[in-house]
Amino acid sequence: MSRTPAVAADRVLTLPNLISFLRLLGVPVFMWLMLGPHHDVAAVIVLTVGGSSDWIDGWVARRLGQVSRLGELLDPLADRLYILAVLVAFTYREIVPWEFTAALVARELMMVICLAVLRRNGFGPPQVHYLGKTATFILLAAFPVLLLAVAVPSIATGAAAIGWGLAWWGIVLYWIAGFLYVGQASRVIRAGRELA
Repeated sequence: MSRTPAVAADRVLTLPNLISFLRLLGVPVFMWLMLGPHHDVAAVIVLTVGGSSDWIDGWVARRLGQVSRLGELLDPLADRLYILAVLVAFTYREIVPWEFTAALVARELMMVICLAVLRRNGFGPPQVHYLGKTATFILLAAFPVLLLAVAVPSIATGAAAIGWGLAWWGIVLYWIAGFLYVGQASRVIRAGRELA
């Protein structure tokens, strides 16, 4: 029988929340490095640490029994802000084409509408799906590799091939996960109306 971790539902000062706050602080640092002095190698490091620490806060929360409501909000917020920051900086610097950015922004708009409909019907956000987490992880892995292709010309060809392979795979999974969330929201709303 597996142990269920304790839930620190209302706690704010927890190690996982501190990790999430540090991830959030990395977003403006990354933007400054990309759009200010163009320190691309330093930006790769910030992006790699921010992306790879995505799973750490959740793992620590479950391991230490410090799962909290704030943590459940901070983790996806940090993911979204990293993706948005990368899209703005990469599109501005012409590292990715605007069509790629548009595809990701359109998926985010779909999710905003989905959340608004859920809220209007008295429901919270849908449960995070493993496919959504996987897609986010793949995208957050793709972005530093794409930036590395720009920052280090000697490995540009190989890094670009790996980065774009991950990026397109991530965006397909991201959309599939989005449709799963919409289907999940639709079922919740329908079930709620049947009970009313």
